Amino acid sequence: MTTGYVYDEVYLTHNQVGHPENRTRLEHTVALLEKSGMLARLAHIPARPATHAELARLHEPAYIDLIKAISERGGGQLDVDTYVSAGSYQAALMAAGGLIEAVGAVLDGRVDNAFALVRPPGHHAMPGQAVGHGNGFCLFNNIAIAAQAARLDRGVERVLIVDFDVHHGNGTQAMTEADPAICFISTHQYPYYPGTGAARDIGRGPGEGTVVNIPLSPGMGDGIFRQVYEQVVIPVARRFAPGLILVSAGFDAHWDDPLAGLGLSLTGYAWIARTLVELAEELCGGRIVFTLEGGYHLDVLGYGVLNTFHALLGEDVVEDPFGPLRLPEPDVGSYVAALRDLHGLG
Repeated sequence: MTTGYVYDEVYLTHNQVGHPENRTRLEHTVALLEKSGMLARLAHIPARPATHAELARLHEPAYIDLIKAISERGGGQLDVDTYVSAGSYQAALMAAGGLIEAVGAVLDGRVDNAFALVRPPGHHAMPGQAVGHGNGFCLFNNIAIAAQAARLDRGVERVLIVDFDVHHGNGTQAMTEADPAICFISTHQYPYYPGTGAARDIGRGPGEGTVVNIPLSPGMGDGIFRQVYEQVVIPVARRFAPGLILVSAGFDAHWDDPLAGLGLSLTGYAWIARTLVELAEELCGGRIVFTLEGGYHLDVLGYGVLNTFHALLGEDVVEDPFGPLRLPEPDVGSYVAALRDLHGLG
């Protein structure tokens, strides 16, 4: 099995010292992949800038031009949380384009699957003239842009997006919720930033039923995630029958992440990654691409990515120096049953 990865040093030029989403996240992760010998086992997929047309399918041209202008004048703030630095515009173009290239490499059969190690992240970036537009550390919505490229340029009929970042992918939902050809599934801490992702948000118009939100309270551990994947995520995915699976991979649902309060361990994350890889093999010929979103504990992020590459390579290998949360997990049987009923799973 050949697993590809996207990485380019341009991603390090999007940077603000002291901000939690800074270049050190990716530097530390790539260093661990090199030290472990993993990087040498992977096929490098060169990134390219996304074109203006690819971005403009989902982002207003005026917004694209705004990011360019702020970057060219040396940087600034989109909001209190979201910065643009001198290198951000080019890095953001390469992040979106890098993920498109990873998807293309998988669809062409040059690699079996892939992980795009890109930044800035994307799943909070909103469409159109939405208030905030770029927010939550995100500039362009990499995964939604790649999903549209797969559909419109590569002829993939149905794309499944799974988001396991601790924060709800509000931008991704907004960009896909009316599209019956894209199914969006999100597990996330709730209520928490950005305040969206209620269970009854199930899509709108022709896309009604293609959004599956699974809001979770703080402290949920590996067993809870296993329940919701086995009883909700997997059955929905099988019913949708995608031709491609894309994954917003945020490692901030770990119990030791400084910005959140869910209870996943690295072992739990590795189980999710293996489960999604196996699901792709079952449903769409193994065509799955992960893309980096959040994760703010440097070692957790590095090991989370490393374990995901093991899963993509078909290896049942888990490195977890932190262990589990070690708190009792609540009984969520009735909640999971309600989710199943809401989504017509019997």
